[in-house]
Amino acid sequence: MIHLREIDHLVLRVVDLDKMLRFYCEVLGCTIERRQEVVGLVQLRAGRALVDLVPIDGALGSAGGGAPQPDGRNLDHFCFRVEPFDGEAIRRHLLAHGVSVGPLESRYGADGLGPSIYISDPEGNVVELKGPATAAPC
Repeated sequence: MIHLREIDHLVLRVVDLDKMLRFYCEVLGCTIERRQEVVGLVQLRAGRALVDLVPIDGALGSAGGGAPQPDGRNLDHFCFRVEPFDGEAIRRHLLAHGVSVGPLESRYGADGLGPSIYISDPEGNVVELKGPATAAPC
């Protein structure tokens, strides 16, 4: 069984990064936590969670296709924090339910680097299952 704790982060594909930064920081009170210019990613602290902004003209954002529109997705993926996190047990559980499971990798989330697995729901929405931050490789 998988025990979800909370949403760890959301990743939004954006057309106007400056406008979105002003909204999330000045209006909602988020703060910039990290920038990864190489892939085109700005991570904002939103309480215990992160909101990641990915410009559609950057390396990461362009992987999602065209700009967000009524017929195109804006949300790249969402992430559930899982506790306890046993990567192999989670993989077995998902595979037993016919879910295609991505590789177990270390990724950055609201609590820092830790193990995570990507899956897709029945309608193609990407869901990340994330374990606790750890200094050890996953």
